[in-house]
Amino acid sequence: MSTDTGKLIFSCEIPVRWGDMDAYGHVNNAMYMRYMEEARVQLLAKMGATMNGNGIDPVIINTGCTFMRPVVYPDTLRIDCFVSEPGRSSFMTRYEIYSASDTLNPVSNGYSKVVWMDHHTGKSVALPAEIRIQLEN
Repeated sequence: MSTDTGKLIFSCEIPVRWGDMDAYGHVNNAMYMRYMEEARVQLLAKMGATMNGNGIDPVIINTGCTFMRPVVYPDTLRIDCFVSEPGRSSFMTRYEIYSASDTLNPVSNGYSKVVWMDHHTGKSVALPAEIRIQLEN
């Protein structure tokens, strides 16, 4: 499936924990970055990316999130991951986050730019062929 946000490539569910909430009684905004990180790590693992920090691995160079509705414990979030804009060494990931209580209207959405980097030189490198194939098919 493709949308203007990119190609839907992965989806996962993450339970909301009691400790994810803040003094306002809803999930703290910083937790959404953690939810997107977990979805991205699962996505990259599914794609076959190594992530040990000792060689050539993906890193993110920017990230952001828009909050549309509060989420409270208990809940389970579905995070849909979209990819787009594959370049020489990077691609965009976009996230749509849904509550189990309303699977049609997102509670938030976000993005991050993933870049393949050589940790020894600190420079970007070309996307691995096996990753590029998954982005373009």
